[in-house]
Amino acid sequence: MEVSSLRRVYLLLLAVLLLNGCSTDKEAERAAGQNVMPQEMPGDFDFLVRYGYGEATKNEINTYQDIVVKDLIMNGTASANVTLTGDEMRSIYDQMKEINIMGTLELVPARQSCAVTPYQEDSWQITVDGVTRDLSWSGETCELTDDAGQLLELRNFIADIVAGKEAYKELPEAEGGYN
Repeated sequence: MEVSSLRRVYLLLLAVLLLNGCSTDKEAERAAGQNVMPQEMPGDFDFLVRYGYGEATKNEINTYQDIVVKDLIMNGTASANVTLTGDEMRSIYDQMKEINIMGTLELVPARQSCAVTPYQEDSWQITVDGVTRDLSWSGETCELTDDAGQLLELRNFIADIVAGKEAYKELPEAEGGYN
């Protein structure tokens, strides 16, 4: 190999090393799965949570589109436009920050000793500070991890806020049940 070719290879290698070394702390935290949420709620904070029983995760709270979907069980679903206030979003953000929802969560129990039907199930999409994260948990194995339990509490907290909204109260009542 001639000297000019070697020089190009070294320069290319140097450029790659420099570019790799310039990653931000935020990128390093994300790569390590330890994303720390900003103290203040960022302007791009939004979430979507779908929940229900097993295959029937028809309930949805979607702040990306300000839509709520209610599972009417035997009568399909109904939806309404619901916008959470800034204070409500900050309160939800604070709870997410408390459980470090953007960090590493254990959502699958180590022990899976039984199966139950019907079982609760949630799937989440959360955007914080330019990062979107998808999470899900299931109660099918009779046990919830501590992290899944915290997500369930968070979802119930959010559902209670939504249930107090006039547009949600105007939706039809569910008929029937899951078994």
